[in-house]
Amino acid sequence: MSVHNLTLLTDLYELTMMQGYFETQENETVIFDMFFRENPNKGGYSIMAGLEQVIDYIKNLNFSYEDVDYLRSLGIFSEDFLHYLSGFHFSGDIYAIPEGSVIFPREPLIKVIAPIMEAQLVETAILTIINHQCLIATKASRVVHAAKGDGVMEFGLRRAQGPDAGLYGARAAIIGGCVGTSNVLAGEVFDVPVLGTHAHSWIMSFKDEYTAFKEYARLYPNACTLLVDTYDTLKSGVPNAIRVFKEMREAGIHPKSYGIRLDSGDLAYLSKKARRMLDEAGFTDAVIAASNDLDELLINDLKIQGAAITSWGVGTNLITSKDCPSFGGVYKLAAIQNDRGEFVPKIKISENVEKITNPGNKTIYRIYDKETGKIRADLICFVDEVFDPSEDLLLFDPNATWKKTRLEGGSYTMKELLKPIFIRGECKYTSPTVKEIAEHCRQEKDTLWDETKRLFNPHKVYVDLSKKLYDTKSELLNNVNI
Repeated sequence: MSVHNLTLLTDLYELTMMQGYFETQENETVIFDMFFRENPNKGGYSIMAGLEQVIDYIKNLNFSYEDVDYLRSLGIFSEDFLHYLSGFHFSGDIYAIPEGSVIFPREPLIKVIAPIMEAQLVETAILTIINHQCLIATKASRVVHAAKGDGVMEFGLRRAQGPDAGLYGARAAIIGGCVGTSNVLAGEVFDVPVLGTHAHSWIMSFKDEYTAFKEYARLYPNACTLLVDTYDTLKSGVPNAIRVFKEMREAGIHPKSYGIRLDSGDLAYLSKKARRMLDEAGFTDAVIAASNDLDELLINDLKIQGAAITSWGVGTNLITSKDCPSFGGVYKLAAIQNDRGEFVPKIKISENVEKITNPGNKTIYRIYDKETGKIRADLICFVDEVFDPSEDLLLFDPNATWKKTRLEGGSYTMKELLKPIFIRGECKYTSPTVKEIAEHCRQEKDTLWDETKRLFNPHKVYVDLSKKLYDTKSELLNNVNI
């Protein structure tokens, strides 16, 4: 899907800084890293999402006549600078971790190498796109994990923070593991399954519940899920649903999928009672779907209580990531190219230790246990560093350097995570389909240890620095010019 021109989707200070660089003729090539500092919901991992929209944004990056006229009207930009903007295009390099990948704090998700005016301009849009979609994909992954193999449907469009959040949130939810969405536009644009039943208003518009169910079954005999809690779930809704299912069976109609949906009340109690009623009537394969302000914690509790629910519709709490509404990604300068073409590492220092950045032109290697295929650690290093998996590898905690792990040569494998997306302004990457990304995400989560996937107090995957990068960072910290 091609988006409209989002060039002015930026903070004003990006443009005022650009003009400053333009006026001083300081447009050296720089490196910016986009990364995040903490997993949402205190989880053990996050999911990469949003890269396809970033690619589309970069491809369409140009200032229209209307954009330039608007900026002129602000009275803060020179005509020379506005003339420069009228011919603007992105000419740099972008590297990124592919969508659907498992990601961890502090490692660069996106690396931008470009003249500083270009690298500065794209900051805001990259952050808003990646922060939102990573957040929703990660939330969806947690919900899907709690459902333990049951299908999870994304039903949040009407509660999303606007149309774009609903559309791209649905996309991210599918990447995170949802089997479908109620969002019809998302179905068309991203070629993903659209799912749904009917509302209480359908029931209320008929003379009685039975007639409403019967008419719905007549219209949709192959996918007949009936909402049973409009009046009384156990005394009216489920019995009327069973009556309609019996009539369908007697008429020789055998739906591909059928069942009931619960949208209120004690879902554990009601689902178990409904399951017994359906089974006794001979409908042992009928689905029991549930909705009603679900999230991963409630689904986990319902599973513990033995709820007989086999399909989950999750809306508000997923599409808004209600309990953790922001991802916290940042975009920081890491290096500046000198006259000899070398990248000089730069570091941001803060009294908050977690805000000190990792300097230089970096890449990331993921280290897997050779026997199990599970992730042992991620290693951030300079791009020119080379590692041989046949040799021993010493890893250490960069915040507590006495904590060390030595991996024996031959016991591990390594994979570089950052892939070239744009080279000299030209896109070199073809985005997979959303379904393909979702399958990649499923495979990626299989590389996590169970202890990392748990909802509460997960084991954290180590994100370490190479010795060379650690030493460079230490030297910069010790010799900072204030």
